[in-house]
Amino acid sequence: MNKVYLIGNLTRDPEISETSGGVHVCRFAIAVNRNYASTDGTRETDFFNITVWRQLAENCGKYLKKGSKVAVVGQLQNRSYEDKDGIKRTVTDVIANEVEFLTPKGAQDVLDDDAAVVSRPARRERPVLEEVDDDQLPF
Repeated sequence: MNKVYLIGNLTRDPEISETSGGVHVCRFAIAVNRNYASTDGTRETDFFNITVWRQLAENCGKYLKKGSKVAVVGQLQNRSYEDKDGIKRTVTDVIANEVEFLTPKGAQDVLDDDAAVVSRPARRERPVLEEVDDDQLPF
């Protein structure tokens, strides 16, 4: 089984392009914080390259930007290439099947000087629950 779930923030604006066959592809990277801190108290962050195809790629290119929080479900894919110096390199990408936009609509992402993302979620109203008499229940 090859499946990965990630939640993180975009480190740069997404890059959208089209193949020669007319298929849309979107590439971006996300920063994902680890669950634990190092001995000096700092939290480590991992960076993942994400590739999205077709209609989902168009939506990612249209609605995401640097700092957006996303949940990604996909598969890991390894690829190798030779760099300009002839050295063989291996890269691991996440090919996304699902991307959920987690930054609330209308919320502004504020970047501080260290480029850390602070998300300000929109406030949600709690529903008012009516009191129900036990005689009104069907069971």
